[in-house]
Amino acid sequence: MQPQEEWKLRIMEQARTDGWWREGSAVVAAVSGGPDSMALLHLLRAMAEETPFRIVVAHANHQFRGAESDAEAELVAGAARDWGLAFESTELGMPAYIAETGMNPQSASREKRYIFLKNIALKHGCSYLITGHHADDQAETVLMRIIRGTGIGGLAGIPSHRKEDELELIRPLLRITKCELLEYCKRNGVPYAVDSSNADRHYFRNAVRMDLMPMLEQHNPRLKTSLIRLADMAAAEDDYMETETLQAFQTGVTPSGEGFRLERRWFRGLHVALQRRLIKLILNCSSNPRQMLDFPQVEEILTAIAQERPTVVQLDIGDGWVFRREYEEGYIGPAIPESIHFAYDVTESLYEVTIKETGDRVRLERLDGAVSSAKADRQEACFDFGQLKFPLRIRSRLPGDLMQPYGLNGTKKVQDMFVDAKVPRSLRDKLPLLADRDGRVLWIPGMRRSSHALVTDRTITTLRITLDATEN
Repeated sequence: MQPQEEWKLRIMEQARTDGWWREGSAVVAAVSGGPDSMALLHLLRAMAEETPFRIVVAHANHQFRGAESDAEAELVAGAARDWGLAFESTELGMPAYIAETGMNPQSASREKRYIFLKNIALKHGCSYLITGHHADDQAETVLMRIIRGTGIGGLAGIPSHRKEDELELIRPLLRITKCELLEYCKRNGVPYAVDSSNADRHYFRNAVRMDLMPMLEQHNPRLKTSLIRLADMAAAEDDYMETETLQAFQTGVTPSGEGFRLERRWFRGLHVALQRRLIKLILNCSSNPRQMLDFPQVEEILTAIAQERPTVVQLDIGDGWVFRREYEEGYIGPAIPESIHFAYDVTESLYEVTIKETGDRVRLERLDGAVSSAKADRQEACFDFGQLKFPLRIRSRLPGDLMQPYGLNGTKKVQDMFVDAKVPRSLRDKLPLLADRDGRVLWIPGMRRSSHALVTDRTITTLRITLDATEN
């Protein structure tokens, strides 16, 4: 069997395993007109003759090279017509688009091209998008990322599969070299075009392929193979670490509005590799994650969490987001207003108060006899109804608030109680206090109650108050 036949069989076997090569499936083939994508299209056609499935050929004319670009579009259209395949094309007008937006030409082209391809898949009801990226592309990508600086995820290179919404992106040629694809085209009479811009060293990838790769291959003739193997190993390890990171996120990260909270000591118990990934996972939830995922920025957040002093830190991390550490709690998310103020009067006949500023709910129950609180988390308190002065007030803290804590002699400033309990500054104005008609603080949910209106054997009616708090 010829080598070409061997790799064809490997691709076909993998396609069956992955499930996209089956009778009745539908795929969009992204075809530029170069030897790699034309070899892919010829191979797909051969596969469809063995097991029928629908192929839609999609070509994006970037219009960078004038007549040459138009000739490539005609080549692909002719091949699709000769092989009896559906054909879709578009003119992207990239020169004008780049001039208008100022975007990087390669990034802009990729963005516009994939929008077109996704729209074609949607139009024709295709679940799979097949592209012609090959082994040389993979090796070059890994080397480029090493040069520019990357992590394990970057070393994984181009993924062979990627899910985007309802569309699955497949790259079946990632283990097939450019030489093998050129030989395939020659042996099977597959027409293809040569992109003249591939010789322009102005593009980083071209310089890597034409200059840097040959130089490095003098020291390791199997450099491409080594880089591809590195990508395979990194992809497996990256997949494992992503799974572990998601599990850690679900275990120790708490949503807080549009941001996230985590407990510092728990976070410090994770391996530093997992810490970095967890921070990146949280930052990916922002509207502009690319702005915030630089290594130095992630390290700055890790340092702020790790250091013992200061215990209160805030970092501006971009896109309107902040990292804030307050004692043993960390917060990553949109900046939160420093303070809020609220006050709700509670009459003798009121049974529930919803604090719209925080989303918390306070429930009040009148019970016969002496009833003690059954909750150990201090989110519930019981008072002798007959000793209370109505209307009570559920409110945020006020300057100069004092409390006579149960079990302590004398009074204490509420501010000092917050400091002693290491309540984060950002939460202090959100915690509801229960006060009576005279302004005396009776209870701080989750912390302490006062020594006033204690339930005793002589209590006739008990007022039980419960706080159902939302995650802040």
